Amino acid sequence: MFSKLWFIAAVFVLFSSMAQAQEKEGTITVSGLRQAMAEDSSLVILDVRTPEELTGQLGKIDGALNIPLQQLEDRINELADLKYKNVAVICRSGVRSAKAQKILSDHGIKSKSVAGGMIEFRKTEKE
Repeated sequence: MFSKLWFIAAVFVLFSSMAQAQEKEGTITVSGLRQAMAEDSSLVILDVRTPEELTGQLGKIDGALNIPLQQLEDRINELADLKYKNVAVICRSGVRSAKAQKILSDHGIKSKSVAGGMIEFRKTEKE
C-alpha cells in the first residue's frame, strides 16, 4: 500500500513539474520584466488591455505599445518588425497576455507573457 502511494505521489510531482516548466516557457515574472526593462533597450512591451484600462487605477507602463487583445489578430501585420526583438506582453492579470503570447507565437513573434500582469507589476513597485 505504501509503495503505491509513493508511486502515485512521484507521478504527481513529475507531471506537476512538467506543467510548470511548460507554463514558464512562455512567461516572464515581473522581476524578470523589470530586469529586462533595465538591461534591454530594444525590449518591446505590448499591453493588450483596452485603452480605457490604461487610464484606470493600474495605469500603464511608459513606452508600452497598446493593441487590445480583441484587435490583435486583425492588427498582427503592424507587429512584423517585432520578430527580431524581445517582446513582453502584459494585461491586467496575465490571462489576456497569455492568449496574446500564443497569437504572437503562432505568427512567428517570440514573446513572453508577464505573469500576474499589471496587478503584480504595481504590487511589486515599492520593493
